[in-house]
Amino acid sequence: MRATVDFLLHEWLHVERLAARARFAEHSRETFGAVLDMCERIAREKYAPFNRLIDSEEPRVENGRVVLPRATHEAWRAYAASGMLAAAQTSEWGGMNLPYVVEAAANAFFSKASVSISAALLTVGNANLLLAHGTPRQKKVFARAQLEGRWAGTMCLSEPQAGSSLSDVATRAVTEDEHDALGPRFRLTGSKMWISGGEHEITENIVHLVLAKIVQPDGTLIAGTRGISLFIVPKHLVDAEGHLTGQRNDIALAGLNHKCGWRGTTNTLLNFGERAGALGYLVGRPGEGLRCMFHMMNEARIGIGLAAAMLGMAGYEASLAYAKQRPQGRPITGAGKDASQPQVPIIEHADVKRMLLAQKAYAEGALALLLYCARLVDEQHTADEPASREAALLLELLTPVAKSWPSQWCLEGNSLAIQVHGGYGYTRDFPVEQYWRDQRLNMIHEGTHGIQALDLLGRKVVMDGGAGLKLLAARISATIERAGHASEFAGRANALAAALQSLGAATKAAWASGVPEEALANATPYLEAFGHVVIAWTLLDVALATQGRDDDAACGRRAAARYFFAYELPKIGAWLAVVNSREPACREMKESWF
Repeated sequence: MRATVDFLLHEWLHVERLAARARFAEHSRETFGAVLDMCERIAREKYAPFNRLIDSEEPRVENGRVVLPRATHEAWRAYAASGMLAAAQTSEWGGMNLPYVVEAAANAFFSKASVSISAALLTVGNANLLLAHGTPRQKKVFARAQLEGRWAGTMCLSEPQAGSSLSDVATRAVTEDEHDALGPRFRLTGSKMWISGGEHEITENIVHLVLAKIVQPDGTLIAGTRGISLFIVPKHLVDAEGHLTGQRNDIALAGLNHKCGWRGTTNTLLNFGERAGALGYLVGRPGEGLRCMFHMMNEARIGIGLAAAMLGMAGYEASLAYAKQRPQGRPITGAGKDASQPQVPIIEHADVKRMLLAQKAYAEGALALLLYCARLVDEQHTADEPASREAALLLELLTPVAKSWPSQWCLEGNSLAIQVHGGYGYTRDFPVEQYWRDQRLNMIHEGTHGIQALDLLGRKVVMDGGAGLKLLAARISATIERAGHASEFAGRANALAAALQSLGAATKAAWASGVPEEALANATPYLEAFGHVVIAWTLLDVALATQGRDDDAACGRRAAARYFFAYELPKIGAWLAVVNSREPACREMKESWF
């Protein structure tokens, strides 16, 4: 994998050019490489050897405390000591001024080694949200402790009765002191479900970011998302300087969720305010909780996409190694099979190559897309206008795809990894079944597949008069033009141009009636087609970067692009057909007909 990461960073994205910008001036290709070396080593030593252990020894409660394998604690300490929690921050916050794209690439090693041990994603996102929206005191007390690895962080959105329907949040916040040094202080009551990292003993404190509705003077709650505010609710109470007071907040562990995968990360039901109410401190202004939380949610969505890509990569590498050493069957010649000849490794069979090629295209295409999106983050924050504005617009459009496409198609890749192993793949003697179980979560958390589809077709492609979609089309068209001048890629350039045209036409057709219910009924097929067009573009652009090279790695990248254009891109015709016609079958189906 390291060779692939290096190629994408330097030969495709040219990240060393970022060192010319003031924020990254202390860095070079050598310093980027040193960070990657460090993370690759820690992942290999502290994460990978324990991936099976943390899957088999699930979190449990003993005497009111959550118990995790020792390896989980040691992995966290090693990660915190590396400085990666604050890697992209300035020196003011203990950071390295590292470009986000390099940070993402470095974190990929941890996700691949053991996705559920590498649970720092929410802590970093929590801290980054506070740096963006918190008061100076909140940043100093709550963000800094997380960036240093002393405290961990969560986000508490879903509730048992509401799930993804955030407008139905019922957690209440009652004003207690508007002038507390840590921010306006409230008492919270309610329950939050599916809280990853919600309770553990790995760090000395946990910073919960909780969505709740402020009780109005007349005792009512503002309906819908307009009434949602965001609160810092620490597990253990602290004073104004961030020192632990020795008093636990009114937060109770109501239960651990026992999951199909990601078993190394605790997932909890938390009750806030079983006694006097949990103390919480307002972040931002009342009613702007969801706007603030989206800062963390969007960051988490890119992180989940990257985790999905790495699970796909892990399954691909495992099944590739198995296919190279597993003898079975004999070649078919004009005279049929010769049973007297020795068996051949299964990688020599065309159908096995098909399954491996599919995995390679899914995993490497997903990784390329996620690193491209990470590069857009750096452009957004450090480039001059209009490049900065364009990067922000393109990132907003691509975020649903970056989260959902790797989650769906690398899951399919993990299924193929099991298939390559045959019956052995369905046993716990090999790691591929765990990769599939871990992967299955990624289509659900941080916004389900269906929610991302609604976001894409319902909001992102139509925002600002379709400005984001036009910008993406221009970027894709630039790749098409370059590919059209190379004989090897000209056919694929034409295929991508046709796919892009079909996508644009389907977008217009979906909204032709002006009735949202008609357009959005087929949002998921639209997302799948959109994602396939984006990945086809990504793989073609990566393949163009291999021109003039005939080494095995370059040939492999071109082969992955060839596979995707031949086997995958044609699928968009069926998906877009129902979008174009605004097919009503699902929308008109009645409950009683099932």
